[in-house]
Order: sequence, then structure tokens, then C-alpha cells
Amino acid sequence: MKNLTKDWLKQLPISNIENIRPVSGGDINDSYEVIANGQQYFMKVQPQKGKEFFAHEVQGLKMLGEHCRVPEIVDYGEIDGDGYLIQKWLNLSPFGDQSQIGTMLAKVHECHNDKFGLDNDFKMGRIPKNNTWQDSWTTFFTKQRLDPLVQMAIDKGGFTTDDINKYNNLKQQFYVDMKNHKPEPSLLHGDFWSGNFTFTNDGKGMLIDPDVYFGDREFDIGVSTVFGGFDDNFYSAYNKEYPLDEGWQNRIKYYQFFYLLMHYVLFGGMFKMSVDRILNQF
Repeated sequence: MKNLTKDWLKQLPISNIENIRPVSGGDINDSYEVIANGQQYFMKVQPQKGKEFFAHEVQGLKMLGEHCRVPEIVDYGEIDGDGYLIQKWLNLSPFGDQSQIGTMLAKVHECHNDKFGLDNDFKMGRIPKNNTWQDSWTTFFTKQRLDPLVQMAIDKGGFTTDDINKYNNLKQQFYVDMKNHKPEPSLLHGDFWSGNFTFTNDGKGMLIDPDVYFGDREFDIGVSTVFGGFDDNFYSAYNKEYPLDEGWQNRIKYYQFFYLLMHYVLFGGMFKMSVDRILNQF
């Protein structure tokens, strides 16, 4: 946790800070509750990553916010090389009707584009993302998502020749399956696990911490199944708003593979067995 000095705090775009304390807020950023002028704020700080680190999240919250409820951004910027993001404070509850979340995600996915990708890359994270626009989803997902991640796994020393052969078989089957499934580019949350939705004390749901780009909407659905936490109300409400295409249950294994492999690259061997379970299908 970074030591925020008085001089550092004076440079924030909020004045008369009365109190600041560390709070939980993920494993990537330092997070704080800030009270200034009698108002509560939530602030995330990323030491020595600059303003650019939060630019992608701000862009994502603004894009999602046109279609669903998201936290309200106060400001973001940079102080002494440290990036910061300030949001309005929310009193959160672990309880709420997940049908709200399903409907919101479906409305996000109903926002379409004519290509896959985004107008900028995100290179500041632990897994850099190349978002160059592509006409083909298979090209985007294999070349700009799967291949770089597999190379990281190889560099980590955890991918054998057998793993690489199975991965190449997985890609070939992905190409085959995508010939019969031609997704329209949908706005994606991009990191849609159960920790990235929440409820306020009045029961209103919202989406948080996006990693947006335009892709196959089944990617978000596949990610949602990896660690659980979503109930039948979520999936029923999603399908009521924007029914999934036939065969989605079979195709989401490619997106589960990506998400599990990403966790293996980030956190190590405990995820390798889950990666292997998918690779062994090929």
C-alpha cells in the first residue's frame, strides 16, 4: 500500500480532505475511502503507472454507462508518476436480484460495431491487450488474444510440446466452429466474472471494472461460467433480452480456456490442471 503524503493528497482534484483509509478493492490497485468536504469517495491508485493506466477503465465505464448502471467517475489523473481514479462512494450489498445483471449485460451486448477490437490498445496491464480492429473474429481472438497468451505460458516454462500440439488442435476446431457461428461484434465487458458486478444497499445492480472491446458476446458468457457466482436468474434474464445462439454451450470452452490460461500466466500452477482439462479435449 502506497504511503500517500500530505503533499501528494494536496494535488488531488478534491479539496479539504478530512480522512483517508485503505479499503479492499482488488489485487491490482491500492484502494482508499476518501472523505473531503463531507463527501465520501472511492479512490484507486496505481503506483508509477501514470494516468494512462486508468484511461482504459474510464473509457470502458463511459461506454458501458450508455447501456447499464456503472460507478460514477469523479476524475482521474497522475501525481508524481502515480495514476489515480476517483469515483463516487457506493454503499454496497452482497445481495440483489441477478436478473438485473443479466438484462444489463444483454443491453451492453446489443451495442454493435462493424469490426472486432477497439480504437486503442491496453498495454499497461499485466496482460497487454492488442485491440487492433479486425473484420474476422477468429483472426482477432486467435492472433490478438490466444496466441500472445500461449506464448506467455511457453515463456513461463509451463507449456510442453504436447500442450502446444493440443493448443493448435484447439485453434483448428475453433476455426471450424466459427464457420457455423458468425458473431456480430458486440460491446463486451471483457472481464465478466462474479467479482465485477455488485449491488448497492437499495438493491440496484451495476457492472464494474471493465476491460472493454467489441467481440463475440459469448466471450462474456463463457467467462461468467469459469468461477461461478451467477444464478439462473442471471442467465434467464439475459436470454429473455437477447437470446443466445444455438450451440453456445459448446463454443464457450474456447473462452473458458482463455480465461483460465490468463489466470495460469498471472498466478501460476494451481490453474494448470483446469487449462489441461480443456486442452485434453483436443
